[in-house]
Amino acid sequence: MIAAVVLAAGASSRYGTAPPKQVEFLPAVLAALRESSVDEIVVVSGAHALPVESVRCADWERGPGASLRCGLAALPPGAEAAVVVLADGPDLDSRTVDRVVDDWRTNGGDAVAASYGGVRLHPVLLSRGLWDDVPDEGAKSLPARLVPCDDLTPPGDVDVAIPAGS
Repeated sequence: MIAAVVLAAGASSRYGTAPPKQVEFLPAVLAALRESSVDEIVVVSGAHALPVESVRCADWERGPGASLRCGLAALPPGAEAAVVVLADGPDLDSRTVDRVVDDWRTNGGDAVAASYGGVRLHPVLLSRGLWDDVPDEGAKSLPARLVPCDDLTPPGDVDVAIPAGS
């Protein structure tokens, strides 16, 4: 079983508008995950209430790693690996998720990440054996095998609201 963990716990303080970016972009991220091969989806909340069922991470202020650990802890015992995505990545492509999962199923390893133009981005797949090693700064500090996804659109990472009419 492959699960997905959607990180949506941050304060979104740089975004600057209401609703928080997690609320605005989460539906697109969830739609992409539902089109992918993942078997289960867990959303991690923290600073804001979300309009979907979620696991609340009381320690979200410690960093994305704390939120990720909350999400991983909520996964069923049968989960072999977790695909980690950000709630503020509205252009997530289900084909990217599937490519990362397929690479892991074929080649194994502790961590596999999508890359675009050689730059590591999301999604990142973490095998169960790595879950206890997630530091507070999150999975980005863990070494990962890169899977080229240059032919697909990067998921984005929205930190600033674009004013209407721009």
